[in-house]
Amino acid sequence: MVNPFIKNKKILAAYFIVWFFIFLVQVYVLNFFLNLSLFFAFLDGAFFNLIYMFLGISLWYMVSFNSIENYNVVKIVLNHIAAALITSGLWILFGYYIMSSVITGKNPYPDFLTNSLVWRFLIGILYYIVIVAIDYVIIYYTNFQEKQIKEVELKSLVKEAELKSLKYQINPHFIFNSLNSISSLTLSNPSKAQEMTIKLSSFLRGTLSKNEKQKSKLVDEINNAKLYLDIEKVRFADKFEFIEEFGEECKELEIPSMILQPLLENAIKHGVYESLDKVIIHFKCSPEKDYLKLTIENNFDPESIPRKGEGIGIKNIKNRLKLIYNQDNLLTVEKNNNTFRVNIFIPR
Repeated sequence: MVNPFIKNKKILAAYFIVWFFIFLVQVYVLNFFLNLSLFFAFLDGAFFNLIYMFLGISLWYMVSFNSIENYNVVKIVLNHIAAALITSGLWILFGYYIMSSVITGKNPYPDFLTNSLVWRFLIGILYYIVIVAIDYVIIYYTNFQEKQIKEVELKSLVKEAELKSLKYQINPHFIFNSLNSISSLTLSNPSKAQEMTIKLSSFLRGTLSKNEKQKSKLVDEINNAKLYLDIEKVRFADKFEFIEEFGEECKELEIPSMILQPLLENAIKHGVYESLDKVIIHFKCSPEKDYLKLTIENNFDPESIPRKGEGIGIKNIKNRLKLIYNQDNLLTVEKNNNTFRVNIFIPR
């Protein structure tokens, strides 16, 4: 891990400011309480604090080396006790040598310097404890941030994988239905089976080309839906009609790719299959408060025996909407008399 006192300019600036404040306090104490002249107090504070300031920066490497991952707690404490004694001793040694060389002649400072070594040594240990504690806080905070970033990245990857898994469920679901339809037409109407196969090929070519995209424009999705309905019209001819209704504000709207597909499949399966009358599949997009509301509804024969499905379509859409928009209230289903309606709310 890079030393933050070197890498981070803000931390380094704050570190210098703290030491400058300590220097001012020391000059004041030496001058006001210990009756040391302002000149000697200034030199003493400047040199001793400057030395420990640079020693303090190097303590980062001691702290980063003595981590819980490397040693047990007892070993770490013993290492720091030894390091505190050595650091404080070196601080006193360097400070004493420099001050003795700078201040010479007959004056009271040499005696003061000699008599102050013991309490300076204790202050040096206190400095060590404080700096080491700050270093550990920085390491903990940095590791915590890195852990949060990794967790966010991991959640994003899991979410993306889950979305892709849900999305890839759609194509097989549709393919199975279409192949069953083609199979039923091969004997009764081979030419229509051939036409349906060609259209299915075109449809799949278009959907596979954008499989990596999680979202696409509503206009593109509608065009894609029309391809699917064209495939079904080969078999059902005029048994259903598709009506679209949306304004300009909806055309550029981005929605999850292939999210309309399962709803149209349900309309065909539970509406067109079971009804003797013509089925109207109506798609509408309109603004509603903070959302754009997408509605697909179709009529059905309420007296018909409902075809049992696996429920993949609606469940798939609910899960995808929740994953993408972090809301679990974006889909509603209504069944009234002979009308089945699904509403999807896309946050604006």
